[in-house]
Amino acid sequence: MSQTKNTNGLQVAAREFQEEYGFRLTPELACLDLVSEVGELAKEVLLRTDYGTRPSANSPNLEAELGDVCYALAALANGLGMDLDAAFNGRLAAYRVRFAERRTDHQ
Repeated sequence: MSQTKNTNGLQVAAREFQEEYGFRLTPELACLDLVSEVGELAKEVLLRTDYGTRPSANSPNLEAELGDVCYALAALANGLGMDLDAAFNGRLAAYRVRFAERRTDHQ
């Protein structure tokens, strides 16, 4: 597994957990795990909102599923040797530019 050199708390915690327990995921398996966890999160959101007919209510299950998604995403970023903070901040900057352009196009 590639080692990222970042200070992202999620990635550091995921890497330390994996090292402590000798747990390794290839990027391919980490990606499949992430997709699976997102599916479980979606299922929990649908249950909590009665398929969008009422506002969401937080629950321990919903929090656990969100945590699973965060762990799986951090493990994938670690496996790919990528900095999750850098990836997120890069995309956020691109979104700001895109939406600023849309705002000026509509004025």
